[in-house]
Amino acid sequence: MTTKTGLWIDHRKASILTITEKGEDKKEILSEVEKQPRRSGDSPLKGSYESSQVPADDSRQRYFTGELNTYYDEVIACIRDAESILIFGPGEAKDELKKRLESNNLGKRIVGIETVDKMTDNQIAAKIRQHFAE
Repeated sequence: MTTKTGLWIDHRKASILTITEKGEDKKEILSEVEKQPRRSGDSPLKGSYESSQVPADDSRQRYFTGELNTYYDEVIACIRDAESILIFGPGEAKDELKKRLESNNLGKRIVGIETVDKMTDNQIAAKIRQHFAE
């Protein structure tokens, strides 16, 4: 049985459509990744702003990278069985996922990577169906 998967991905969400002879399966994975630093204590409007309220850049980056790795691992778990994988999205996430797929020996299954803007779920599904119908 042939399994073809397409996904639209950014750092916040992955929309996945898997197509088999039995039909289609849609999944959505939301990430817990947050790029903006959180301040502890009062908001800047209520109290004084201190640099100690924002975590250091390196610890924030390590946390961000760790959250992304967890997110990508969850996406890879959903698409691992696909024989053909189409990846598209607006930012860096698609290229970062490609590198992780290659490090998991799944890089040969990637049939395309495209840069596209935000899309609705119906647009995503239509794009994936059209790509694999060709």
